[in-house]
Amino acid sequence: MGEFQNNLEKYAELAVKVGVNIQKGQVLVVNGSIENAEFIRLIVKKAYEAGAKEVRVNWKDDIVTKLKYIYAADEVFDNYPHYQAMERNELAEQGAAFLSIDSPNPDLLCEVDPKRISKSKKAAATALKRFQQLVQSDYMSWSIVGAATQAWADKVFPEVPPKDRVLKLWDVIFKTCRIDQEDPMQAWKIHNEQLHKAVHYLNKKKYQKLHFTAPGTDLMIGLPKRHVWCGAGSINSEGIEFMANLPTEEVFTVPQRDDVNGYVTSTKPLIYGGNVIEKFTLKFENGCIVDVTAEKGEALLKELINTDDGSQYLGEVALVPNDSPISHSNLLFYSTLFDENASNHLAIGSGYAFCVEGGKQMSQVELLRNGVNHSIVHVDFMIGSSEMNIDGITKDGQAEPIFRNGNWAIVF
Repeated sequence: MGEFQNNLEKYAELAVKVGVNIQKGQVLVVNGSIENAEFIRLIVKKAYEAGAKEVRVNWKDDIVTKLKYIYAADEVFDNYPHYQAMERNELAEQGAAFLSIDSPNPDLLCEVDPKRISKSKKAAATALKRFQQLVQSDYMSWSIVGAATQAWADKVFPEVPPKDRVLKLWDVIFKTCRIDQEDPMQAWKIHNEQLHKAVHYLNKKKYQKLHFTAPGTDLMIGLPKRHVWCGAGSINSEGIEFMANLPTEEVFTVPQRDDVNGYVTSTKPLIYGGNVIEKFTLKFENGCIVDVTAEKGEALLKELINTDDGSQYLGEVALVPNDSPISHSNLLFYSTLFDENASNHLAIGSGYAFCVEGGKQMSQVELLRNGVNHSIVHVDFMIGSSEMNIDGITKDGQAEPIFRNGNWAIVF
């Protein structure tokens, strides 16, 4: 347990100093489960040691959440507390940093009416619209990190004795986040530099379209004229670097809202609203999702896609090689944070403002004019595999290989 405790402290320090990169005199807001109290307390300690002015913790409890969905009155799910939205907006606008601890319970709400989940998600997204705009323009520092819980570990490691599952999941989290290396923060600096080699290559190429092909997928995605590829480290409005996801293996940009055509099939489950959505196919015409089929969770997926007008379009396209540490683990994490970093993925809904030139300073109308989709939702789903090929289409219509058999066809 001595080694575990040492790794947990290093992980907390990484989340504070590399994830949100807390600054002296800054407020940190932490969102996490009561099951991760020990880890969250370490984060609070590390943040104060790094000079944070105040650390606020918003606790959640899966059992309380489930009881609410089962027993609360219907009208409860049509509303999100105004004071909570105002608090988030005010803290964000004042430059607070936000750290979310991801501990998914994939089957938590599997017995709940999908319409209740959809109404609750829509109410929260509507109330937090301003906050999400600040997040998606990198106005302030924000980050998401994973933390093991029994329910999550039970899902990932059903073949392991129950008493050993949580520690096994923590061990995998430590490895995928480079905590097992001698200097994790230096390791992340090197990793960030490597990802930016791909970013620089793609930004120089300025492909007009991307063509994805694989079993169950033949999808052409147009890219805005002013699109920008990003990856790993980000920079907030104060010029401070931060790492939005730990782990991260992706480079990403925005699709042209009205220029996505063809069909795409998921390769990993989508965890949404305490449910698992599996083996689904989406068909696109002129950017819009026109057909949906799923072997499991189809009703909830349709509710997601019908959240608003923008949820029928894509907001992100991300490239992740099959030859990545998370993919090499050969694990299905049932967590978007981890599974999206083992696979090429797309996102239903809103696009990131910083993925077009000058986007951070644009209004929603200007972003839409530049091809960036707007929605109150942003939900990633995985499409990559070892059988996927991707071609970049140049201005003169030539196809150049970007991915072959799930990996980069380019040497950086």
